[in-house]
Amino acid sequence: MKKKVWISMLVLAGVAIVGCGGQKKEANTEKKEDKVIKVASHIPSTVEVVELAAKEVEPGYKVELVQVNDNIQYNELLNAKEIDANFAQHEPFMQKFNEEKDGNLVVVQKIYNAKVGFYSKEYKDIKELPEGAKIALPSDVSNEGRALAILDDAGLITLKDGVGFNGTIKDIVENPKKLEWVSVDLLNLAEAYNENNIAMVYNYPTYIAKIGLTPKDAILLEKKVDDRFAISLVAREDNKDSDKIKALKKAMTSDKVRELLETKYSETLTPAF
Repeated sequence: MKKKVWISMLVLAGVAIVGCGGQKKEANTEKKEDKVIKVASHIPSTVEVVELAAKEVEPGYKVELVQVNDNIQYNELLNAKEIDANFAQHEPFMQKFNEEKDGNLVVVQKIYNAKVGFYSKEYKDIKELPEGAKIALPSDVSNEGRALAILDDAGLITLKDGVGFNGTIKDIVENPKKLEWVSVDLLNLAEAYNENNIAMVYNYPTYIAKIGLTPKDAILLEKKVDDRFAISLVAREDNKDSDKIKALKKAMTSDKVRELLETKYSETLTPAF
């Protein structure tokens, strides 16, 4: 009888050991998976920074690029906790998403300032713009305000006092050339450049590059750079201080990333860190 009891106890002990081993293995697997940092991005310059950060990240972590195709997915994925961070936008655009989608996204680190401005197929100087010329502006509020601020600074229009980069078409108080406004999605502004009825279009260097143009070809460039518009690493309120985000931030502000921005992309942007 005693012999049978001891055998049973040994069998149970063996099961317990195997069980604990299985749990330990599972825990280790979870810990390993937690070292994967998923980052959404979409345009060449931001994607290349993420890919370089993947090489620079400290040992033990793995940066995984999540490629998206528009200016909607990267925020929706982050807000839904399907990814850890994104690198594709400036703070005003992020804030607008938070307002509209009840998001809790936050800027972790500003990475670079893009050289934005206006381009014209027909005119070489803003003084040549005729009365009633059609100007293509980005349809989202944050970028529209930035575009109007550039026109205001150049004297083409006058905005209400104090609106700064937050102005809209309704805030224009003076428009001596009676310029007309055409609202276009940011991703389609490059195509608007070739439309015969458009005199001038606002754009980012990455998008205007699709038709072979660079900031050197701009008829009007932004002079007053506001760091709020720096393309930034964005996370959520709940994970912004996590070890993964700290490791990602360190990698994205490494000397190698700065070197990339200052050499390959010197014509289109400037580092913001």
